Amino acid sequence: MTEVILHIYDVTNSDSDKTNNTIVQINRIFKDRIRLGGIFHSAVQVYGDEEWSFGFCEEGSGVFSCPSGKNPMYTYRECIILGKTNVSILKVNQILRELNREWPGCEYDLLSKNCNHFCDEFCVRLGVPKLPGWVNRFAHAGDAALEMAENTALRLRQAKTEIVSASKVAYRFLLGVTSNSSVASESLGNSNRGTPRFQAAWFKSLVSNGPKPSSSSELENHEEPMIRQQQPQDEAEAPMHQNSRHDV
Repeated sequence: MTEVILHIYDVTNSDSDKTNNTIVQINRIFKDRIRLGGIFHSAVQVYGDEEWSFGFCEEGSGVFSCPSGKNPMYTYRECIILGKTNVSILKVNQILRELNREWPGCEYDLLSKNCNHFCDEFCVRLGVPKLPGWVNRFAHAGDAALEMAENTALRLRQAKTEIVSASKVAYRFLLGVTSNSSVASESLGNSNRGTPRFQAAWFKSLVSNGPKPSSSSELENHEEPMIRQQQPQDEAEAPMHQNSRHDV
């Protein structure tokens, strides 16, 4: 069995001394006083004097090693013994080769895939506890905030889509109600006036034959002239009879 040691650094790799000093002050306040967390780099040491960590690079693996506690890019802070591992040195080398393939440098992400996430994964495979929560708390909080923002944006887009769909359904429903009302009113009118084809035939008949009475009073009014027109005919026939009699 051998000890697994976690080395922790303040992230002071900025080109600005002011920025680096600010990060150191933030870590002192939020970690040392409030015991909440900070902005840290971490690396794992097991078997030997090298520590292993992960960082960004454009090509190849992001896994790298350097002498324990002597990474020149950061300001060394402290070390924590995470426990002892039963994994042999041969198996550790195999684990490192696997991690070397699985963690390309181009996939480095400050919030979701940084050096602390790598050390967590390495510790899991070594069979020791993960990093203390405060080491990577700011990254977890930032990642959670980013995920929440993305989920909120997704929900807003979904809500907008649902509102648009509901509006379309409501519009189609109202359009259908309006169409049905128009059809109903036309049907009611047609029941009183007849279909357009029947109306055309009736109008043609009206022009050709004259209007037809629709009641008994109108029938009487139209029959009277017909009777009066027959009277002169009788009178005309009467002289013919008289003449015939005279001839006889």
